[in-house]
Amino acid sequence: MSKPTALAKLADPSRGVRELAHLFKALSDEHRLTILALLTEHGELNVSDLGDRLGQSQPAVSHHLNQLRAAGLIDYRRSGKFNFYALNPGGLHPLYDLLVPGGGPARVAMGGVEVTAKRK
Repeated sequence: MSKPTALAKLADPSRGVRELAHLFKALSDEHRLTILALLTEHGELNVSDLGDRLGQSQPAVSHHLNQLRAAGLIDYRRSGKFNFYALNPGGLHPLYDLLVPGGGPARVAMGGVEVTAKRK
């Protein structure tokens, strides 16, 4: 029996379509994308640091962090009174697994841009 194609997985909700929709929803906000960029650059930040850098209140930043954590994109560790947030290295694995069912390097070409991805 052959492996299901990415399209077949996408059409089957039991294969994680809801999780992928949740992932894309988490990625669709500019503040959440900025948080991911800041965590990529700095490795680990707490809510206060992120709020200062974003110019947002602690509750607003906490909301964005909860959305990113629920989507599996970030992790946190507690140190004293503070939670420190960092990228989850496997956060995009569900998306990659859907788009590249064989697990090999993926090549996507759109216009004059080509992207190659490999899962670690």
